[in-house]
Amino acid sequence: MLDLDGVVYIGAEAVPGAAQAIGEARGAGMRVAFITNNASRPPAVVAEHLVELGVEAAVDDVVTSAQAAARLARDSWGEGARVLCLGAAGLETALLEAGLVPVRANEDAAGVVTGYGPDVPWRSIMRVAVRVRDGLPWIASNTDLTIPTAFGTAPGHGVLVEMLSRFSGVTPVVAGKPARPLLDETVRRVGGERPLMVGDRLDTDIEGARNAGLDSLLVLTGVTGLPELLAAPPQLRPSYLSGDLAGLARRHEAPTREGEHWVLGEWRARVAAGLLEVSSSGVAAAPDDAWRVAAAAAWAHLDASGTVADITAAGLPAPGRAAR
Repeated sequence: MLDLDGVVYIGAEAVPGAAQAIGEARGAGMRVAFITNNASRPPAVVAEHLVELGVEAAVDDVVTSAQAAARLARDSWGEGARVLCLGAAGLETALLEAGLVPVRANEDAAGVVTGYGPDVPWRSIMRVAVRVRDGLPWIASNTDLTIPTAFGTAPGHGVLVEMLSRFSGVTPVVAGKPARPLLDETVRRVGGERPLMVGDRLDTDIEGARNAGLDSLLVLTGVTGLPELLAAPPQLRPSYLSGDLAGLARRHEAPTREGEHWVLGEWRARVAAGLLEVSSSGVAAAPDDAWRVAAAAAWAHLDASGTVADITAAGLPAPGRAAR
């Protein structure tokens, strides 16, 4: 299950090597699904964008938080229910495909489903806020506080959710990561014997996998950098770690402890006096192994001391280049 922005593409451009890595994963027998918390675009639009970037993708390969929210709505209110839809085309399409009837904010409804929609009018938001406060059941597609745009990082649907919650005193049922409905919906639609969540965000992708009881792979091509990774508490730690999607085709050895050091391949790491120290014994040492031993050492120190290791002089290779 591949998150999109920061994993497969960044904005309008594919992550270098992503298309090749996904093709190789499929060739090795992996079933690939593309999942997104963004509820604004229908799966067909997402698939078309991926194909434009050179990534093989069909409509059925894409699962969105809008689809997961529609499933929750149908399970809660029944097929054919009238649902107040506050969002964009992706949300309305998902409700229709689930056998529900999207209605406007001033119409009778069994409940409301909200999602990111850049053109949602304020009058509709006000009506929804009042109706939720007065008892209308509420499902939110996701709670992402930010969304990447062409003009920079902007407020996401989570900002609206926080505002509505503060006004109404109501906490919605959430479909998107880190809640598990989106991952459950993906497994239901796509199948797979050993589901793996692949993402670039600790607080949505990795925590979502843990909430769903699934393994996860963190790639370092998106928003999570080494400082965030090495300071992660247990619930935000990935099962696997790689510089990019090429890690799907590689064996992931676990670091082992030798005295005060964590060792893997040609890399060694320890935390001494609160400082993370990382060293290698060869010029061809794999960057992925460096990040793995660093994470093992930093997490062990955090769990034992309750403090985050100082990594400023660790000598780690910088993410952003393909691992070897």
